[in-house]
Amino acid sequence: MPYFYIYVLQSEVDNQFYTGYTSDLRQRLEEHNRGNVQSTKNRRPLKLVYFEGCLNQQDATHREYYLKTTYGKRYLKNRLKQYLPCEIVE
Repeated sequence: MPYFYIYVLQSEVDNQFYTGYTSDLRQRLEEHNRGNVQSTKNRRPLKLVYFEGCLNQQDATHREYYLKTTYGKRYLKNRLKQYLPCEIVE
């Protein structure tokens, strides 16, 4: 059974976050860091700072959409605050 992953990348250039989803997390991270993704190619290198797994694509797309909302960004900020330096999360 394939899984789908919602992921959050952080640019090491400007510390900004990028949220997306995929069925192959390792391959997608490589695509981002090779510059094959238009929205992040000028923000490389990127590091994976958070991910969640879902059993189907529909759940993953709904979760991705939520994490891109104001409430979802607040949720992520609170989750990541425990693991990343404060100045990076703010």
